[in-house]
Amino acid sequence: MEQYEPEHLSTAQSAAMRRSLTTGRGALTRRSLLRASGAGALTLGGIGTLGACGIPPAKREGDAAASDDHSAREKQINFSNWTEYMDVSEDEKSRPTLQAFTKRTGIKVKYTEDINDNVEFFGKIKPQLAAGQDTGRDLVVVTDWLAARIIRLGWAQKLDPANLPHAFANLSAQFRSPDWDPGRAYSYPWTGIPTVIAYNVKATGGRKVDSVTQLLDDPKLKGKVAFLSEMRDSVGLTLLDMGKDPGAFTDADFDAAIGRLQKAVDKKQIRRFTGNDYTADLSKGDLAACVAWAGDIIQLQADNPDIKFAIPAAGYITSSDNLLVPAKARHKTNAEKLIDYYYEPPVAAQLAAYINYVCPVDGVAAELAKIDPAMASNTLILPDREMAAKSRSFRSLSSKEETAYEEKFAKLIGA
Repeated sequence: MEQYEPEHLSTAQSAAMRRSLTTGRGALTRRSLLRASGAGALTLGGIGTLGACGIPPAKREGDAAASDDHSAREKQINFSNWTEYMDVSEDEKSRPTLQAFTKRTGIKVKYTEDINDNVEFFGKIKPQLAAGQDTGRDLVVVTDWLAARIIRLGWAQKLDPANLPHAFANLSAQFRSPDWDPGRAYSYPWTGIPTVIAYNVKATGGRKVDSVTQLLDDPKLKGKVAFLSEMRDSVGLTLLDMGKDPGAFTDADFDAAIGRLQKAVDKKQIRRFTGNDYTADLSKGDLAACVAWAGDIIQLQADNPDIKFAIPAAGYITSSDNLLVPAKARHKTNAEKLIDYYYEPPVAAQLAAYINYVCPVDGVAAELAKIDPAMASNTLILPDREMAAKSRSFRSLSSKEETAYEEKFAKLIGA
């Protein structure tokens, strides 16, 4: 079990974390897919309706025609990202790392914070991608399950390793080869997002809570437990607790995990399934323990020393947000240069110091320590070897599996 104590947080870090929680990436992207657009909206109503809307069926991975690259003539990049997911100056009038990139390369970056939700954003770009048209974006950041879908549909451009020397050399081992993009042929992670167990030590009477078994079966926690309304997080942690690999489970394994969660719902052990809104109840003690996103917990610790987190001995789930170059993007080479730039340790450190999520760049600790030693020693920003070894990812799903699993999970949580 790993724990991080709130007194280790610097003033600058605490301020950044609170900002992120209330208005930034933590507040926006950790909404459930089910809460954002209705149960199974992406799989049941998204891709399946393309033909009905008169949009040609998507090409499969590798079928997309090569795009014309205008990078040499047009020194620009159109970059779409989430809010509060890029460093800003103290006066909030500039973005230092982007400014430095432009100064070095002459490439201007039109940076737009127009991603508020994965499903909503996919709805924006889907018609152009399906029709083989430019989305007007050269670089986007999407969560791993959506990145997997875009790649599977042939709507992402394959990256040129020659333009990514720092990225290839410095990518952390735990992010190197997801099953949905082996060897990172199409994507590179922007950040990692760990799912762990959190608890309020005052509400638990001083006891540690460090396993899913405790969450589901400890009578002293009855009615004061929450799981996340993100299927991959809640089911993934449950599979790990059952001794199953969330990266290689079967239909029977999934059904067994759902059944185990259902029993806890039926006996009212689980109070509810939540998005970000678990944070207030956990801080007040109305929830004693829950499945939680690590970034939220560190932010809560800045104000409440009773909040602790634990890495289960069985392991934890890590998802990621990923950089992709959409099909038909005009400035692919320029976009690759920007991806590579953020894998230079000094640049990665500056970004991590601002956004406070898991940094996927090896060799960044010394650079981050120059900015804030507390951040450099925080395993939720820079996982140590022991913590990284416990990280597991939920495997990619076929369209059929996605539909079936989302339906079962929606029934479980009452969505």
